[in-house]
Amino acid sequence: MFLATTGGHLEQLAGLAGRIAPDGDELWVTHANEQSRSLLRDRDVEYVPYVRVRNVPDVVRCVPTAHRLWRRRGVTRVVSTGSGIALGYLPYLAARGVACHYIESAARVAAPSATGTVLQRVPRIHRYTQYPHWAGPRWGFAGSVFDSFRAEPAVPAATGVLRVVVTVGTAAEFPFARLIEGLVPVLGPGGALESATGRPVEVLWQTGCTPTDGLPITPVPFLPAADLGAALAAAHVVVSHAGTGSALASLAAGRHPVLVTRSAALGEAGDDHQGELADELVRRGLATRREAGSVTAEDLLASMGTTVHRADPPAFELVG
Repeated sequence: MFLATTGGHLEQLAGLAGRIAPDGDELWVTHANEQSRSLLRDRDVEYVPYVRVRNVPDVVRCVPTAHRLWRRRGVTRVVSTGSGIALGYLPYLAARGVACHYIESAARVAAPSATGTVLQRVPRIHRYTQYPHWAGPRWGFAGSVFDSFRAEPAVPAATGVLRVVVTVGTAAEFPFARLIEGLVPVLGPGGALESATGRPVEVLWQTGCTPTDGLPITPVPFLPAADLGAALAAAHVVVSHAGTGSALASLAAGRHPVLVTRSAALGEAGDDHQGELADELVRRGLATRREAGSVTAEDLLASMGTTVHRADPPAFELVG
């Protein structure tokens, strides 16, 4: 069984699943939204109620479903990338003798998340970090989801319409108005990018739950993963919040994204892990990091000079 919250957690698990040795029939457990229905089409999926951030009642309500799946589907192994949904399933299933594996999000560059901190106190759950520098007795290391990508120089097209995708991800709880508002002067008609290139600019604004009233844009709150992937692949430039799922989708489409970090203090995220993730992707040569309101036309043009290709990563070997 593969278990993950929608968004970056599900995107990571989908990327890692093919590197994990199979163990019987696959069952995916996640929440229902445009991303999950598209990403997991033609797979065996159990859609369950959304587990909100740090919401104990939501976690407790997972247990009856965990019991039902264990009894009716004969679950013998579960692999999860979190987040809170893992707390509702892994401890219960581990107590029933199911082999449980928790892979910490690639967004956690320096230390475990709140979910990981709780699970490291639960017996019979194997835990993995995606960064070797903080692996140890409690956390193994078997690779990173980002091992699947490598950056190479590119020669961008010099004429025609410049296609841009702006994406804030799928989170239903955290708007990111600073990203959208800061990009309007750069990407809007007659804006800085059009002025710098002399080329028309076409923008897909994927805005999530961010209010856009009064802005001169055509917002698309959410769209299926396949549609977003196609738009990313057709784009010359991608500007994204520094979420793991959005970064992975951009890299999978061959783009070198400009990542803009959210602020927990401003109510844009639950914590400030996005900065660490953005820095890690910059270190790998896979992205550019900027703060909200500081993205320039020059940053966008520079990002077009790098393309991203698929690498051939090793297997992600589970222990036990």
